[in-house]
Amino acid sequence: MSRTAIVASIVEGGVVAVIRLQDPTKLRGVVSALAEGGVRALEVTMTVPGAIGLIEQLAPQMADGFLVGAGTVLDAETARLAILAGARFLVGPVFRREVIEMGHRYDVAVMPGCLSPTEILEAWEAGADIVKVFPATALGPGYLKDVRGPLPQVRLMPTGGVTLDNAGEWITAGAVAVGVGTALLDTRAIAAGDYAVITRNAQRLVANVVAARAKPRQ
Repeated sequence: MSRTAIVASIVEGGVVAVIRLQDPTKLRGVVSALAEGGVRALEVTMTVPGAIGLIEQLAPQMADGFLVGAGTVLDAETARLAILAGARFLVGPVFRREVIEMGHRYDVAVMPGCLSPTEILEAWEAGADIVKVFPATALGPGYLKDVRGPLPQVRLMPTGGVTLDNAGEWITAGAVAVGVGTALLDTRAIAAGDYAVITRNAQRLVANVVAARAKPRQ
């Protein structure tokens, strides 16, 4: 799958599930629940114990149309290990040019984390496929809309502050996709093995994204 196709798939799906689990044995159940709920892009962060090995196990088992990526990628060495393990996209909390270069060397999409308009544009000009607006918690969809005004060419994906209910607002503001972790992955439900909760959360999130895209642009 080419980098262009990877980006297109992420944009089409509109949701990237950010997986930060302290118990890696729960990963398979979480992934299955997310997939059943309609989420097609799964980001396993490097903060998950044994994340590289988990990606290596998970990637070959994913059906066509599903993407496994690596999150919290801070350097080129980690990027390469994640790619060789099967990650099809890389996400970082910060902008690191060497991570973009490594990802593109292997034809893998890269989404660095940025906050200010200057940083967002620098990352885009460095080749970022999508710019992750992070942390978006205190900013709100209005910030994204303001940035999109002078920078309409940049693909933006807010992460942090995106909930099941406000995801559509971010899409309406111009986001090509949303990154969602805590709001999607109910920790108590996961601990209890109640993965049906995760499926329902995913369905609700995807439905809000779809509904927002169906609204006529103002």
